[in-house]
Amino acid sequence: MRVIELQNSFGIDNLAVTVRPDPQPGPGQVLVRMHAVSLNYRDLMTVSGHYNPKQPLPLIPCSDGAGEIVAVGDGVTRLHPGDRVATCFSQTWQSGPPNREKVRGTLGGPLDGTLTEQMVLPEHGVVPFPSHLSAAEAACLPCAGLTAWSALVTLGAVRAGDTVLVQGTGGVSIFALQLATTLGARTIVTSSSDEKLARARKLGAWQTINYRQTPRWGKAARALTDGCGVDHIVEVGGAGTLGESLDAIRIGGTISVIGVLSGVATELSVIPVLMKQVRLQGLMVGHREGFEAMNRAIAAHDVRPVIDSEVPFDQASDAFRHMASGRHFGKIVITVE
Repeated sequence: MRVIELQNSFGIDNLAVTVRPDPQPGPGQVLVRMHAVSLNYRDLMTVSGHYNPKQPLPLIPCSDGAGEIVAVGDGVTRLHPGDRVATCFSQTWQSGPPNREKVRGTLGGPLDGTLTEQMVLPEHGVVPFPSHLSAAEAACLPCAGLTAWSALVTLGAVRAGDTVLVQGTGGVSIFALQLATTLGARTIVTSSSDEKLARARKLGAWQTINYRQTPRWGKAARALTDGCGVDHIVEVGGAGTLGESLDAIRIGGTISVIGVLSGVATELSVIPVLMKQVRLQGLMVGHREGFEAMNRAIAAHDVRPVIDSEVPFDQASDAFRHMASGRHFGKIVITVE
């Protein structure tokens, strides 16, 4: 089978198409013929060597994929050949609060990931995806979709009528926009592109803010809520945007910290955290039980992931470069077929 891997060193230019032996499922395992893989910012950081510089190589990158089960090992009862499934980001986190053991078995680092024609996974390491989705759409769910779901539902308890602020228009942010709208919440979307903000409004955004034109977007967001502040913020920027998020959030609100697009360290006053009794909630994607709950909601409301572009398997490097450019809106998908 063909795989794409980093062999000896990090860097997009070092991604190579190679051949490995066809795998066979053992007891409790399933063999998945991969059809699509989606990219996350974590994958770009991993390939670039910034996520974990000590990651052993060679490594097959990427954590998200979808395909069809073609064989099962002894003892597998929940799944059958022909089932269409998506991968779980963490192969070891089934439910409940995270701990060290639950979050160490993640695809795309330290475990080999999904940029392969076939892969063997534990039966509990994949979940069936909603029947109305294509494999390309389902490949967008494991990290971006589940992270947004964990932020808003599993941990955030967002309710109808709440106001949710979403930063940017990448994979997690667009999912958060779609899910928050499905929940009946009002959404505010920030971006530096008026074109992207117009597309966000077509997806249901209540208000939009161009942060280049309005650098104090936290104050602007509060103004949109009559000075009260927003209930929940999906914080993908990290260090460079957290100060504005603290300005935008209401007293008692929640900021879900899920990304570091603007940096990992900054000088920041903690006084707003204390005076507003803000909840800063870090997220590590989510567990399989949450994935299954999200899939039920997606099926019930006919939600479809937003795909920016699809790139053939042997041009995967171009997909990583497109993500690095920041021009995408929604998810970038690599087709394996």
